[in-house]
Amino acid sequence: MNTHRYLLEKGSKKYYCPECNKKTFVLYIDTETSDYLPEHYGRCDRESKCSYHLNPYLDGYAKAIWVQEQGKRSNLPNKGKPQLKEAIPQPSSEPVFFDFDTFRQTLKANRYEQNTFIQNLLLSVPYPFDTQEVTRVIELYRLGTVANGYRAGATTFPFIDIKGNVRAIQVKQFDEANHTTATDFLNSIIEKYHARNRIPLPEWLEAYSQQEKRVSCLFGEHLLSKYPHNPIALVEAPKTAVYGTLYFGLPETPENLIWLAVYNKSSFSFDKLKVLQGRFVFVFPDLSKDGNTFKEWETKATDFEGELPGTRFIFSELLERLASGKDKNDGKDLADYLIKMNWRNFRKK
Repeated sequence: MNTHRYLLEKGSKKYYCPECNKKTFVLYIDTETSDYLPEHYGRCDRESKCSYHLNPYLDGYAKAIWVQEQGKRSNLPNKGKPQLKEAIPQPSSEPVFFDFDTFRQTLKANRYEQNTFIQNLLLSVPYPFDTQEVTRVIELYRLGTVANGYRAGATTFPFIDIKGNVRAIQVKQFDEANHTTATDFLNSIIEKYHARNRIPLPEWLEAYSQQEKRVSCLFGEHLLSKYPHNPIALVEAPKTAVYGTLYFGLPETPENLIWLAVYNKSSFSFDKLKVLQGRFVFVFPDLSKDGNTFKEWETKATDFEGELPGTRFIFSELLERLASGKDKNDGKDLADYLIKMNWRNFRKK
């Protein structure tokens, strides 16, 4: 099988990314037929923001085509090349979970000293947090650290579902001001390591990589079963959820908020939010040009309420009313404003 048959299309043509919904997606093309592969095969150019990349050689697509073609050729009198018109089986809709032992490696206590995000919270932000406060939030969300390789010192944000299964582990690198400088996923980092060293992928990772959607639950979703009566604060990014908890406190009483994150703008979806049925949900969308994110989420929430009895979505207009035009164009979020203020004042209130 020619390993170079499927390549990312060259040129400036871009499509909408299935993960971040930005027009920055490059499709794979079959160099033998000049046809595009199914639209979910491709790579998002927003490597520091999205990093979606579904490679046909990693999920079995390329092998399935090859096997299919060999079978068809053997049945043709002239051994000619058939046109492929049959649909390729899609990955199972049943989620494949991240390997739990591999996840636990990120939680080793000796790694946090090299974790840039955590050390910034303790030392570098305008109002550093107490070690005890940061430790409690680390344990609440099970934040971890990448110890080696090109992402060494990065923070791991695990997406753990309500049953305790790890669905995905987002990896983020930060500068000294705790601004994101790069985004990745732990499964992708492991895959690259194995590819560079020509080591076969573990069986769990082969199965995990075949699924189309990995970030299939809310960040912090595992807290819903532990705190069944608390109201929810819903934001876009895991970092913002962490900041919200640091400023407003842990959900130790039924009145306190559980801060959750959807992952990105397009992740404000019914499939993810149906787990919030029966809750009061206070929503803090990121800023956007002309308030597009706020409007889109608010419209969707109205529809979701009709399908989720007892659920109430309450949108905060604070940032929309007070933010400057530049901040809106820059897509700032609640965390960008909280970090400038003294967290102790919030606890007093």
